[in-house]
Amino acid sequence: MPHGSGAPHGLRRGDTFCDTPPPRVPSRAMNPPPSVFRPDLFAGTTSIVTGGGSGIGYAIARELATLGSRVVIAGRKEDRLAAAAEALAEETGGEVHAVPCNVRDEEQVKALMARTVELGGRIDFLVNNAGGQFPSPAAWIRTKGWNAVIETNLTGTFLCSREAFLASMQEHGGSIVNIIAEMWRGFPGMAHTGAARAGVDNLTKSLSLEWAFCGVRVNAVAPGIILSSGYGNYDPAFRKLFLDMADNIPARRLGTEEEVASSVCWLLSPGARYVTGTTVRVDGGGSLWRLHWEVPPHDKLPAYGGRSLEEIVAEVDGPDET
Repeated sequence: MPHGSGAPHGLRRGDTFCDTPPPRVPSRAMNPPPSVFRPDLFAGTTSIVTGGGSGIGYAIARELATLGSRVVIAGRKEDRLAAAAEALAEETGGEVHAVPCNVRDEEQVKALMARTVELGGRIDFLVNNAGGQFPSPAAWIRTKGWNAVIETNLTGTFLCSREAFLASMQEHGGSIVNIIAEMWRGFPGMAHTGAARAGVDNLTKSLSLEWAFCGVRVNAVAPGIILSSGYGNYDPAFRKLFLDMADNIPARRLGTEEEVASSVCWLLSPGARYVTGTTVRVDGGGSLWRLHWEVPPHDKLPAYGGRSLEEIVAEVDGPDET
């Protein structure tokens, strides 16, 4: 979901952005762009991509398989995951496995790691991409919804990282990349995922220090506004707002799934061995420019000090003689 995709002014509780069937979004799956990396870059490695059955996760899994890695994609929906693994194997000619897993479930996460070690002998790369959120003003978020988002985005990332470390990386080393979001100026409209992703950003730093002595690097990628397959799930009115966000990005366009995947693969590559504990922003400069959120004019935060700002200005400027 994009930064600032909260409810427009006038939306009432219970209203929805998605009241019409989603359109079919053209896929690049059968015609992916060529990789910028050499084909055998990750030959002999084993990778896990959570949430690898669609969207950005699918693009990351495709790039890894194209570069020679044995890829395990994980997700909650077994049928969809199996179909994605089959498609990835056909597209890339690589070895791709589907392992159903809810990252919020500790036992399922342990089983995912055990199965991956069984398939490849070790876990070289972990990409924590699984996540989920929904647009809502903070005042409307119920506790159940808040907990679901925190558990998926933050707790799920921690569980996968911890279990990959204990199952393999503690002994063999490895590299972890966490997918977060552009939330550096707050995340109005989706406060739950902003809080969770900020937590993952800090977790990335902490784990990079704790596990460095085992040869484990931990980094994160923060995508900005990405035109992914999820675009088709939005209501037509919101799709227009989504596309118009390009006006607030210095690159003057939205990003692509492939641009995120390439950044992830660079962080996993030998060329980034001196990079750990950092977050790469893939956002076209959007986090440095305008915020996609309108604050209406108001006078609800008066100045402290006994005088209004107007009175202070009038005292300095003197009487208006016009």
